[in-house]
Amino acid sequence: MPPLQIQLDVSSEVPAGRQIVDQLRMLVMDRVLHPGDQLAPVRQLALDLGIHFNTVAEAYRTLAQEGFLEIVHGRGARVVERGSIPAATPEVAQDFRRRLRELVAGVRSQGLSTAKVAGELRGLAASLEKL
Repeated sequence: MPPLQIQLDVSSEVPAGRQIVDQLRMLVMDRVLHPGDQLAPVRQLALDLGIHFNTVAEAYRTLAQEGFLEIVHGRGARVVERGSIPAATPEVAQDFRRRLRELVAGVRSQGLSTAKVAGELRGLAASLEKL
């Protein structure tokens, strides 16, 4: 079982469970976690993160519903092969652009320069092309 690289931002408005879901999804999509990888037991991850085990259990269930994990009682959760990912609808692309623009506007309003934002986006795009 690879060590999970999950960190919770306790000052974030995003609930802990949502942070876990988002980070695990990213680890799978970035191919840090592979099909067959066993995840930390719910109670162990909860202890490691300092949160209630139900929060972790709910995050694992969400990822199972999305097709990222398989949960077997008494055996834990493991990453599954997702098969083909359906093509995005125009609405998905439009929502992505909107959310990205909101994110960029938010960090620019906090003082991050346009050059820094552009550099980060270029770096992200380059890493995505390697996947």
